Amino acid sequence: MEKLIDPFARPISYLRVSVTDRCDFRCVYCMSENMSFLPKKELLTLEELDRLCSGFVRMGVEKLRITGGEPLVRRNILTFFRAMTRHLDSGALKELTLTTNGSQLEKFAQPLFDAGVRRVNISADTLDADKFAQITRWGRLPQVLRGIEAAQNAGLRVKLNAVALRGFNEDELLSMTEWCAARDMDLTWIEVMPMGDIGNEDRLDQYWKLTDLRARLAEHYTLTDLPESTGGPARYVRIEETGQKVGFITPLSHNFCESCNRVRLTCTGELFMCLGQEDNADLRSALRNHPGSDAPLEAAIRDAIRHKPRGHDFDYSRQTVDGRVSRHMSHTGG
Repeated sequence: MEKLIDPFARPISYLRVSVTDRCDFRCVYCMSENMSFLPKKELLTLEELDRLCSGFVRMGVEKLRITGGEPLVRRNILTFFRAMTRHLDSGALKELTLTTNGSQLEKFAQPLFDAGVRRVNISADTLDADKFAQITRWGRLPQVLRGIEAAQNAGLRVKLNAVALRGFNEDELLSMTEWCAARDMDLTWIEVMPMGDIGNEDRLDQYWKLTDLRARLAEHYTLTDLPESTGGPARYVRIEETGQKVGFITPLSHNFCESCNRVRLTCTGELFMCLGQEDNADLRSALRNHPGSDAPLEAAIRDAIRHKPRGHDFDYSRQTVDGRVSRHMSHTGG
């Protein structure tokens, strides 16, 4: 089958799938505290998610990342992971992975490994229990730490993802680096993005430019740029003193659009061709209106990819939040 190529000759080989908009945390840069969640009938069923993801795999997607909200709070989600194992076994899918807040990993780490997952990204912006409770509103750090331990014991490779927040975790730059190094974990820093109404939080107050973060890191360690990529937007360095990789995801200070190989599917079947644009395609209708044929679904996917933009417009440089999109990060799964 013909592979998916966007208008700028970029092959689409990476699909991020949000399986739920619900989460057991309320991180201040991601959700408002009192979120209104979608009714169940609007969400794709696990069978529909299987059909959609399988269609993308047939068209050349080789990496599937499951996200949320928090993906592991979706009821019976292991059924979906186990169904995707067949694409790993066939060799069509090269990697099945997920991004999680870690709260449910103590329970799910071993079954995920058994389903073919080998890497997980765990979102944690601080290793201070009080600050963790503050930033997540509902989360508790000891539960996440137990999840990290369970993941490593199950054989999963763990990477910590931390959103860089000025005035919040600047003082933990070195301690988080050293904590991850001691556990043979890589670490990726992410610039906060202007997505959704989060109440009283001010994006400009939160924004910590990663070029500044990297410069501060370089004052203490020897950093070597790495050419490698894991298929995502991060640029990596190796810290020579520890051997670990540290990644930087910089949608604002240095965007990564020229090499974008990914699209994002929401739990309601909307396909977002760019995280930082509002344009999307409705794939749920193609699924539900044609239960006996995948041809209309594949046509809808190809039409959507033909509308993938060159890049996003996130910009804080003029001391205003330009390029803001209205949906919350949890809606598209990051």
